[in-house]
Amino acid sequence: MKSKDIAIVGICLAIGAILRFVANMFPGAIVGNPVIALYCLAIILIRPSVKEAAGIGLVAGVMSMMISHSIFPPANLISEPLGAVVCAVTYSLLKEKIPLKEAVTTFVSTCVSGFSFIGICMAVMLASVVAVPTGTVTGFFIAVLPIVIITAVINSVVTQILYIPSKKVLAR
Repeated sequence: MKSKDIAIVGICLAIGAILRFVANMFPGAIVGNPVIALYCLAIILIRPSVKEAAGIGLVAGVMSMMISHSIFPPANLISEPLGAVVCAVTYSLLKEKIPLKEAVTTFVSTCVSGFSFIGICMAVMLASVVAVPTGTVTGFFIAVLPIVIITAVINSVVTQILYIPSKKVLAR
């Protein structure tokens, strides 16, 4: 990656982390994850290799883990790299094929990240490392399913809106 690409990734991750940190200050059990929307934007703009995308995801995972108030923050170390790799692969497959490919890519990536995070949390709950918050693992899944979908939709819209001006700024 070029230093310009690293700067773009750093700026996007920093903005995402700040937004997530601020969102965590508001009361509520679960908040959205703008880190995903912004690392998707960075990956779409710079088109890194799969290995580089995994690295971006790992950095995002470390940042998310440190500012998360979720049930099992270390799950971010797996879910975010998975989301970033899916973003890189999905965008490379869609880039010449469909309109709104940025939104579709972000939606898929957010779902992969969110559902892998939930899967890891459920495995931890089943291992009785963390208490089940809603009484059952199935109840937990049903409770967080709409949150992942809503977050994926919001992330898709945000990334699509930010893509056009970001692309213009990078073209200069």
